[in-house]
Amino acid sequence: MHGPATIGWLLVALCAATGASCVLRARHAERGQRAEAQSEAAMGFGMAAMAVPALGGGAPVLHTTAAWAFTAAFGLLLARELWLVTGGRHRVACRAWHLHHVLGSAAMVYVALCMALGASSGTGAHHPGAGGVPMVTGVLLMYFAVYVLWTGTRLMPVAAGAGSMATAGADGGRRPMALPVVRQAGVAAGCRVAMGAGMFAMLLTV
Repeated sequence: MHGPATIGWLLVALCAATGASCVLRARHAERGQRAEAQSEAAMGFGMAAMAVPALGGGAPVLHTTAAWAFTAAFGLLLARELWLVTGGRHRVACRAWHLHHVLGSAAMVYVALCMALGASSGTGAHHPGAGGVPMVTGVLLMYFAVYVLWTGTRLMPVAAGAGSMATAGADGGRRPMALPVVRQAGVAAGCRVAMGAGMFAMLLTV
């Protein structure tokens, strides 16, 4: 991935933190939600590795090898998501989220493939001739921009509601009530917003 090193390292931190959060969420989730969290964790760590500036600005052989490795890795993740969404061994609680995962995996395959083809041709992904298909890039950028805004606006009322919920105590007073389900849903939405923003930033480099 090409671009300023500072932006690259910020993306690495964001995606790695998102992946770690999804790993923790997967440990305490139910079966269907665990599959979603595992997919998001794999996506987060894969994106963090792809965003490392040294892989984009290093030796051409390293850049080419890494780009093809990312293409293969995200291709496997895409195949897994397609298997899950079509009714594999793990039944998903919400098919719409896995359709989003399918699109996210496909977008990362697209970015990695653009990197690989650009590196193989010796032009680099920042060169106009090494970019992807403008219409495909534009559609993906629009989707992730809308997704981040839509999910982000839905996340704020959940956070506010979770903070205001309370229950009556033994002395008649009101004390905060623990809502692990609400908090888990908020964390999941936050992870998806972060990864959506990361995907949008990576697509801008194509």
